[in-house]
Amino acid sequence: MPYSLQKKIKQFSLGLLICLLFMAAAISTLGLRDQIVMADVVVVPGNTVNPDGKPSERLRGRLDVAMHLFAAQKCKAILVSGGVGEEGHDEAAVMKKYLVDHGVPDAAVFTDNQGVTTFATAKNTAALMREKNWKTTMLASQFFHIARFQLAMKKYGVETVGHVHSTHYEVRDAYSLAREVVAYFEYTFSNPQTQ
Repeated sequence: MPYSLQKKIKQFSLGLLICLLFMAAAISTLGLRDQIVMADVVVVPGNTVNPDGKPSERLRGRLDVAMHLFAAQKCKAILVSGGVGEEGHDEAAVMKKYLVDHGVPDAAVFTDNQGVTTFATAKNTAALMREKNWKTTMLASQFFHIARFQLAMKKYGVETVGHVHSTHYEVRDAYSLAREVVAYFEYTFSNPQTQ
């Protein structure tokens, strides 16, 4: 391979790496800087449910911050969204049970058991908001997920006025952040109507 071509490949690779690192930093900065404001509903996307039917630590982290927002009267309701995971549990039902067991009124927790992707959660949130005449949302998720979550909501016309991140961290968050960089680009150029 000619030296000039090798040099161009190295320059391109370095530029791509810098771009990806910049995106990872931007996604992290957004997600870690909570914006807590009044909203009609807090939306919590699903995650792993343990084989015993209880929320995983990661999922509990999301639910706990949503619960704190509700207790602080920053929202009227909580929407929990998820599908049936590999363990065979309905994530949304498990999430609702956790919130109700921890003092959130049953009537204040809405479930979406078709939220199998972030786009699906956004679509179903938009439908519920039209039904309830809600105007604003806050999002509650892991820090690395907030940017793509906001983007998905925007593509469905949902106004997100704030967000809060789970304070549960894991070693695998580094992998999840790298995956989110790629997923953010994918969502940027995706038409949600085809999802």
